[in-house]
Amino acid sequence: MGKQSTQFSVLNCIDLSNSDIDQSVRLLKQACLDSGFFYVVNHGISQEFMDEVFTQSEKFFSLPLEEKMKILRNEKHRGYTPVLDELLDPENQVRGDYKEGYYIGVEKGEDDPESKKPFYGQNKWPAPDVLPGWRETMEKFHRETLEVGKAVAKIIALALDLDETFFDQPKMFGEPIATLRLLHYGGQISDPSKGLYGAGAHTDYGLITLLATDDVSGLQICKNRDAKPQIWEDVAPLKGAFIVNLGDMLERWSNCVFKSTLHRVLGNGQERYSIAYFLEPSHDCLVECLPTCKSDSNPAKFPPILCQDYLTQRYKDTHADLKIYKKQQA
Repeated sequence: MGKQSTQFSVLNCIDLSNSDIDQSVRLLKQACLDSGFFYVVNHGISQEFMDEVFTQSEKFFSLPLEEKMKILRNEKHRGYTPVLDELLDPENQVRGDYKEGYYIGVEKGEDDPESKKPFYGQNKWPAPDVLPGWRETMEKFHRETLEVGKAVAKIIALALDLDETFFDQPKMFGEPIATLRLLHYGGQISDPSKGLYGAGAHTDYGLITLLATDDVSGLQICKNRDAKPQIWEDVAPLKGAFIVNLGDMLERWSNCVFKSTLHRVLGNGQERYSIAYFLEPSHDCLVECLPTCKSDSNPAKFPPILCQDYLTQRYKDTHADLKIYKKQQA
């Protein structure tokens, strides 16, 4: 198990307002080959609105537990996830993650046939009289962050020698699986030697993750997961920026050309808030090796798989069975 490091990782910064697309592609490609993590700035979401989203997130997590449990997550991963609900690193964690969260996905009404798909459906919301305007704020942030994710995906496509519209195809981001997750770390002090973490070491499941954070550090990355001992580097918060990382699906798609990097959160005794946005292609998208990432000497390393099948299994592997909460409430 790696020891806690005080070294900060040096990450490239992608400016989405930069008219020199070649420079952005070069910086992003370098980041994806090195650490799989980079900053995105000037992304079009105002600082004022980002601050409001964090304020509303804090309001939700400050509610009494019994109020939050009224909107406990369902089988579609919508709603509240209590502390210890998620176990990301079972080999090293003695308990689940010391964080609580809230999932918000793509809204599809019961009458919509699309709602039958595993990651589509109705969101669960706090009662309007409990948190007025909360739903509207989160829905707006969900929409705006999707546009940021699509802009980043264009640069990723170019970095993989694909057409910049590759991810805009109907089977890709035509009907994306896009999940917003509010996160709150309650101020516990993590101790890797005792198996206690804010969030255990893991890689993300999907295509890309965009993370907005407050000014409290805690996120760490490990560029070489096979190293012994593992070397962990801190990722510094950057006000107004998204910290973007690649997920396992993109590593698989790119035949391991681009890296999905191991990361974790260590609590330092301060409360910490962050907001993750997980962007994946449509349910029916077939994830198979990209033509630009294979050759006779470097054949595809993974068989094709449907996006929905892949994600369903990964969520199941890391989240507590909902039946335990029904027993507790009985």
